[in-house]
Amino acid sequence: MPSRKQIQWSQLRVGVLITAATAVLIGLILLMSATSGGLFTPRLLLRAYFTNAAGLKNGAPVTLEGVTIGNVIGVRVVPQRNPRPVEVTMRVNMKYAPALHTDSTALISQAGVLGDSYVDLTSRHATGTQPANGAELNTSGAPSIQEVISSSNSSLEDLQGLIHRLDTLIDNLNSGKGTIGEFINNPALFAKISRIADNLDTITTNISEGKGSLGKLATDDTLYTRADSAIDRLNRIVTDLDEGKGSAGKLLKDDTLYTNLNAAVANTNQLVSEINAGKGAFGKLARDPAFAARLDDTVVRLDNILKGVEEGKGTLGQLAENRSLYDHADQTLDQADQLVKGMREDPKKYLVIRLKLF
Repeated sequence: MPSRKQIQWSQLRVGVLITAATAVLIGLILLMSATSGGLFTPRLLLRAYFTNAAGLKNGAPVTLEGVTIGNVIGVRVVPQRNPRPVEVTMRVNMKYAPALHTDSTALISQAGVLGDSYVDLTSRHATGTQPANGAELNTSGAPSIQEVISSSNSSLEDLQGLIHRLDTLIDNLNSGKGTIGEFINNPALFAKISRIADNLDTITTNISEGKGSLGKLATDDTLYTRADSAIDRLNRIVTDLDEGKGSAGKLLKDDTLYTNLNAAVANTNQLVSEINAGKGAFGKLARDPAFAARLDDTVVRLDNILKGVEEGKGTLGQLAENRSLYDHADQTLDQADQLVKGMREDPKKYLVIRLKLF
């Protein structure tokens, strides 16, 4: 039978063991709550609503610009908040409250490709007031790992299709199909291109040596000198124009021409106004129907006269159309000219005065 002293020693060891276990448990609790500032640190309760929880669990970290400031204490579905039915309740350290705003944004992120989900808060573009306890924060969507994998699969399929098309293209090139394939596999085409390259090299060499028209154009200073002289003359012409020299310069600088031109335009406007008012011959022509009718009648009669002349009617018509009449008239005029000439040379021959006395 154990003695009283042994029993007391056993009870003491049990008590020490229980005290040590309690201390370790308290230390673990304090260590686990250190992420939010401590067990007795005042907390701020916040809420956010997402379309999908993306594997977020209770106790997940809550970060602000990458710094852990609290934990997730609740994740549930609220059907009334569709299309963002997932409610996430967060508890953050109160000392970070001044860095948060009512328009701060919450985002569910993942620590790496296979890491756990957590809530990341950002106040980068936020300008609102400090949120109250239980305030709701804005949220922004982020692609889940499943969406990333799905898009990666689509990209891989596109890449495989591209690789397949590249294989087909390489096979066509190796078989000599297409222009590039013909170029790679046809020695004659390569020889032609090589000759073209040689000819181009010869041409560029001749140009650099000043041979031919292009060579002279590139190396001869005569063209440059002529161009410089032409530009200098053009510059002098522009200077003379600006100074009002010459006809063109006076046209640009002399106000007299403008005044005369303005006066001519005014006179023209006055003339047109008088014509429109029926004044003068042109005005009567434009406004007087009787005058226009007489003018039209005169033109008609003149046209009839010209038509009769053209048809050989009348004296003028016969003169214009009858060759013999023209010849007789020409002969008569010639004889009259000879008669006048003879009278001038020997007037006594033609002018004889005879007196008879009875």
